[in-house]
Amino acid sequence: MIRLLLADDHPVVRRGLRAVLETEPGFTVVAEAATAEQAVALATSETVDVVLMDLQFGPGMHGAAATAAITARPGAPRVLVLTTYDTDADILAAIEAGATGYLLKDAPPDELAAAVRTAAAGRSALAPTVARRLMARMRTPATALSRRETEVLELVADGLSNQQISKRLHLSQATVKSHLVHVYSKLGVDSRTAAVAAATDRGVIRRSGA
Repeated sequence: MIRLLLADDHPVVRRGLRAVLETEPGFTVVAEAATAEQAVALATSETVDVVLMDLQFGPGMHGAAATAAITARPGAPRVLVLTTYDTDADILAAIEAGATGYLLKDAPPDELAAAVRTAAAGRSALAPTVARRLMARMRTPATALSRRETEVLELVADGLSNQQISKRLHLSQATVKSHLVHVYSKLGVDSRTAAVAAATDRGVIRRSGA
């Protein structure tokens, strides 16, 4: 029996996931979490094999941070990210945090069930679009933004100045400028606005308000 924890801040989504997953043989939903903090606590207190983790929970801990907290302890459950976001920034954050899989919420039920079983077995479970994005990054590493460069550009997109970014990421302003120079070069642009526009169009960062 594969024991599941559903972590999503939308009750309707959790209810829908439970309805789909509990029709699958060998699955049982043992707990639900409405916040990332709750997910971390339940992953520790309950006997769980796979956590289905959303990335956005509103104010508070992000899904990637919760994933890192869960997977850091010995014998931790596998984390399968289930989200609407497929940008490089989100994918890299989740995988670097220790997620075993990354699936989009529009995945059909059979694909979701297969991904849960794959994750439970300790194997990587990636949505086809996510796998393609990662493969593209591997094929063109010279033009792929690093995780830190992506973080800096996301904060630029949020309207933060270099000084604010340096404080947020605990970097010197010179380092922030250096990251932006690399971002401009990789994206083939020469301004902050153009960098944000190019990265958004390519799916590197989320569209504003998404």
